[in-house]
Amino acid sequence: MKMEPSSAATSCREKRRNVSSTAHDTAKRLKSEQEGAVAPPLCPPRISVPLDRLQQPITLTELTELLHYAALGKTGGIQQPSWCRLHHQRKVKGVNVVIVEGLTQSHFYKHYLTLRRLRTNYSSRITFTPPSQNVASGIFSNEVPKSDDPSLSKTHMDNSQIPKAVKFHPVISKFGTRTRGLTAYLLSQEEMIQKNYPVKGMPGFEEFVCTDSVECATDSSPLYGLDCEMCLTEKGNELTRVSLVDSDGNCVLDDLVKPETRILNYLTMFSGVTAAMLRPVTTTLRDVQAKLRALLPRDAVLVGHSINSDLGALKLIHRHLIDTALLYRKEFGQKFKLKILAENILKRQIQTEEKKGHHPTEDAVAALELAQYFIKTGPRQVVEHHLEELWGYTIEEEIIELPAPTPSHRFADILQTLGRSVAFIGKRSDVALDLSHQQWHNSDKEVLASFRRRAECPFLSVLRLSSLSDHLKRCVPHREQQYQRVCANLRDMCVVFAGPFPAGFSEKEAKRLFRRCGPVRKIKLLNTSVRVHAEVEFELLEGATLALKTLNGLSLQGQSIKVQRPVYESMLDVDLTLDALAHDALDTSHLYAVKSKPSVTERINNSAMINGNTLDAKCPGAACVKTANGLHSAKGNDKRLQLETELSEETLTETFGHFGAVERILLPAKAGKHTRHAYIKFESPEVKHAALSSSDDPRTEDYVICPSLTPPHLRSWAALTTSTVDTEGEDEGSGHMHVSSQDQEIELVVGKLDRCLGKLFRSLPECTLSVVVLLGHDSADDPHPGLCFMEIKSGSR
Repeated sequence: MKMEPSSAATSCREKRRNVSSTAHDTAKRLKSEQEGAVAPPLCPPRISVPLDRLQQPITLTELTELLHYAALGKTGGIQQPSWCRLHHQRKVKGVNVVIVEGLTQSHFYKHYLTLRRLRTNYSSRITFTPPSQNVASGIFSNEVPKSDDPSLSKTHMDNSQIPKAVKFHPVISKFGTRTRGLTAYLLSQEEMIQKNYPVKGMPGFEEFVCTDSVECATDSSPLYGLDCEMCLTEKGNELTRVSLVDSDGNCVLDDLVKPETRILNYLTMFSGVTAAMLRPVTTTLRDVQAKLRALLPRDAVLVGHSINSDLGALKLIHRHLIDTALLYRKEFGQKFKLKILAENILKRQIQTEEKKGHHPTEDAVAALELAQYFIKTGPRQVVEHHLEELWGYTIEEEIIELPAPTPSHRFADILQTLGRSVAFIGKRSDVALDLSHQQWHNSDKEVLASFRRRAECPFLSVLRLSSLSDHLKRCVPHREQQYQRVCANLRDMCVVFAGPFPAGFSEKEAKRLFRRCGPVRKIKLLNTSVRVHAEVEFELLEGATLALKTLNGLSLQGQSIKVQRPVYESMLDVDLTLDALAHDALDTSHLYAVKSKPSVTERINNSAMINGNTLDAKCPGAACVKTANGLHSAKGNDKRLQLETELSEETLTETFGHFGAVERILLPAKAGKHTRHAYIKFESPEVKHAALSSSDDPRTEDYVICPSLTPPHLRSWAALTTSTVDTEGEDEGSGHMHVSSQDQEIELVVGKLDRCLGKLFRSLPECTLSVVVLLGHDSADDPHPGLCFMEIKSGSR
């Protein structure tokens, strides 16, 4: 039989262990300090997209997978998204999604230089498939997979048994059964407008004064009780006394007010104000308005009983209100008197007959405490405790056994169940979210200001920016034509003109020559009356760049050809765009490589030397690597040359691996015997630069290389320039040579959008997942893809 150790022995043993452990930890800490050891750095959350998934567009459903995981994580029963990886999810403090209307993926790269903040703030970028549904509504209403989270299951079980008299009670119908924070009981803007509360911008309130309040209150915002007394004047009811109490019930303001016009009736029976009391008073309505504005914190919540009357007398507009007459609601819109509520709930007598009229401070305290009691106790307990004395019902002994209610798995509902705030800010639209969590604005500037004014950032915020879309609708009558212009401008970046070629030079020979720089999409021979030229369109930006660097000045049958870009007004800044793309955060470690047949590489090198252009590492942006095999004839050696020009991950890793670690080789989607180009991703930018400086390295013979320019999420640059609309036969150069005033206006609006996105990103709290979605355009005939940007806000950004 095993004996249990005595408690005394166990205690002594634990004490010795603790002392020993403390001594050991102290010695270890001192040793670390002496050796100059530094604590391991904290690992912030970060997001990444695997390279093999990067070129597949994501849908709204896949985007919500990321948002669900970021907000709930594995502890909430959510698995990592299938298309990306969010590292250290538990450190994510919030989620912010910005929906930009009017911009497609092609628009982003057309305005790439202008959208500097957008492209530099976000390290992950992936094509987005435009959905047919409202994106904001889809984010809030998309269902989260079922979870075993105990905090959720407890909430749902609380609702499984409801007394018969409570089930359809007006309080329960409005507020539900769950105890929530004070923001759940704030009047929404829609309710305030409907019930004629003072609201800024609404007719009848033009002369009202607004308090300096934040856009959105929080559950920790302070409550202030307010009550006013009025008299009858020639103008109607006017203010004669105002009282304000803080959240502890302390009176911070109690002033008599002299009306501007002649008093007809002091209403002393109700107000308690007499002519003698007002005779020496000089305080005006403007004075108490100024005092209230100074006393109220920016996130204060005003509480009152039928507080719309008090604010009307004060001629004051305040954003955040709780009306106890609407908390303790009756059927058919009827209201309890404050005296009845105080007597039955607070067990306090107010407005008694022995008192001459009401006392506003007493009433303000009563309204405040009624609101505090309701918030703390919760609607279900309030109804059950006071059902008979207030509403005249009795709770029968029999409790209806309701089937366990089907819990809501909507994303917004789950977050609110967990006590996390959600918000939508943007242009009014049909969003699947309670109106109390929505703020409507017509311009991006107002949306940004509204978000930045908040005292506390919501855990999940969705912002809708529509100024650019509105501008395009007003100023661009033919949106499809404008999109075609954008595609044409992007296409020009992959186009070169070359010539003159020898007489009889065929299109097949031209294609064979230029595909040594990369895949060719289209070649068009331009036969003038004297000489032959060609218009060459590449699939990739790198192809056009290498053609300029390596084929310009090439001698064909003793005749030197010239390779140049098209000279259009829209192409004047193409060198700046290409330089920015080469330094894009997505491409810092990527290299583009083409393997040419030895004969071609040798001819390029020899020709370059003849024309005085040494194509080595000193040639900016490209390196043409020499061959040591001499000049080979293409004829008679087709099989051997075919084997030499085929690329594979193994050969490329072996060839370029000696410069440093190769992380990934990206071959074309349909790699085969004609594959001659690939992207190489190194583990660091330094390895990439070492490879670019390797033109004299014999181990990389027969390769032409340059920095990667085409963003890795695109299969080809041509994907940005194509549309399902048939444009064959049109004069492709005629619609985009000239930059119109319309284009310049759009550029200015895009610049404002970029500045707005930059300010918004800077205002986000640290460790917030920030997502920007360029919606694209959903059309059955010709859908235009959007673009999704992702980043975790860190202290360094």
